[in-house]
Amino acid sequence: MSYQANPARYDSAPKGWFRRCGRSGLMLPALSLGCWNNFGGAGTDSGKHADEASFHENCRQMLFTAFDAGITHFYLANNYGPPPGAA
Repeated sequence: MSYQANPARYDSAPKGWFRRCGRSGLMLPALSLGCWNNFGGAGTDSGKHADEASFHENCRQMLFTAFDAGITHFYLANNYGPPPGAA
């Protein structure tokens, strides 16, 4: 499957959606997507997708939807799962 980002994904962002991060000049969206419990091993997500293919497709769709809504910050940590590190 080929993903094409929504070209209007930033057009409807409210004023102040992107905010400066400290003095770095980095602009982050007001919301980020944390990839903890919905991006671990198959069957551990809230939808209980038991097989790997449907689990990973669900993860992709969540990320695409968030990106198309203007979210550009995705938070991952090396111990996110379950099991730890799976995300």
